[in-house]
Amino acid sequence: MDTRKTGSEGEERVTLERAVRLLLDHCSIIAETERCSVLDCTGRILADDVYAKGDQPPFDRSPVDGYACRSCDITEASSENPVYLEVVEEIDAGSWPTRAVGPGQAARIMTGAPISAGADCCIYQEKTDYGEMRVAVFQGCPRHGNYCFRGEDIQAGTAVLKRGTRLTYVEAGILAGLGLCEVTVYRKIRAAVLASGDELTEPGQPLQPGKIYDSNLYFLAVRLRELGIEVPVCRRVPDSEAEMAEALGDACKKADLVITTGGVSVGKRDIMHQALAMAGARRLFWKILMKPGMPTIGSVLNGTPVISLSGNPFGALADFELLCRPAFESMTGDSFYAPRMRNAILSRGFLKSSPSRRFLRGRFENGEVWIPEAKKHASGILSSMAGCNCLVDISAGTERIEAGESVTIYDLSLDR
Repeated sequence: MDTRKTGSEGEERVTLERAVRLLLDHCSIIAETERCSVLDCTGRILADDVYAKGDQPPFDRSPVDGYACRSCDITEASSENPVYLEVVEEIDAGSWPTRAVGPGQAARIMTGAPISAGADCCIYQEKTDYGEMRVAVFQGCPRHGNYCFRGEDIQAGTAVLKRGTRLTYVEAGILAGLGLCEVTVYRKIRAAVLASGDELTEPGQPLQPGKIYDSNLYFLAVRLRELGIEVPVCRRVPDSEAEMAEALGDACKKADLVITTGGVSVGKRDIMHQALAMAGARRLFWKILMKPGMPTIGSVLNGTPVISLSGNPFGALADFELLCRPAFESMTGDSFYAPRMRNAILSRGFLKSSPSRRFLRGRFENGEVWIPEAKKHASGILSSMAGCNCLVDISAGTERIEAGESVTIYDLSLDR
């Protein structure tokens, strides 16, 4: 019996879109939460609305270094006819006024300091003679000029940040400004990575004849971490169906998604088909109508989606971006994870025919996309992906595409 085709209730040779839908049907939304330090909140997703307990700023304050006074006292002030005011005190940032400002009076004030009772404006110190006991004011200032009101940024009771917000340095500053040092967030996605292949050698070790260094395990794990995803399992597994089946079962207990690379084709040592069957996985699809990464297998094991990628580096990379990232979006509801589709103008033609749907590596910038020379697009070549930030989607049956044509790209950058 052909074990590569057993254990499947799903489809084979599906479109990319169909493969994504089948996987998403088995992606669970992450509902578990945890407390996270605001200093470590980058990329985390808020699990609760955040409300302001107080006003921000918490008092009327000065946005300038100068003098707090009554606008009606300096209406006629000019360089030729300065108005002289008694300086009753100095208010530094972090201190609190001890005296009210009355008619003909002013308080020396620093940026961020609370405005004295009785004052309704702050005059720039550059518009005065910098007086200590008495100050000459050379220019008028309207009521509430240079005046920051209590609560003008955030008012008490306001919903400042909504549940589901992806936190960046801006939100960290807002949270800290509200006096929060911790916040409730959803736990991170957990993805396991397993690499198959007896030919693989750990980087840093001597390379024996017939062996290659393992690049897939490394770029997949690092890409996951770039996306803010935990990698609880990251290991190579020998070309043994039984060992891979055991590794798959263990990974499914620790991860929301399991990613494997290698062993998905039809060679004698392509173990993933039988290993998945031995583990009890149900196949969703095998082979996607695209190049590279056509022999990808989609499965579900103990409720956990398993995506088995090609062992060819660029094939694994392309399918990871096109299949795994939509799964991460589904688990979190955060569009940050999904590649963005854009239109771009091709700056260099690609003259090779594409009988099947094809994805090319490219560099997108200022509305144009540049692709490497044709001989650098083999699925086993990873080096020409350096400097690239997108995948160019070429429809099946395309004979050639010329420079200046419009194409669809999947933008892989993490900038939003």
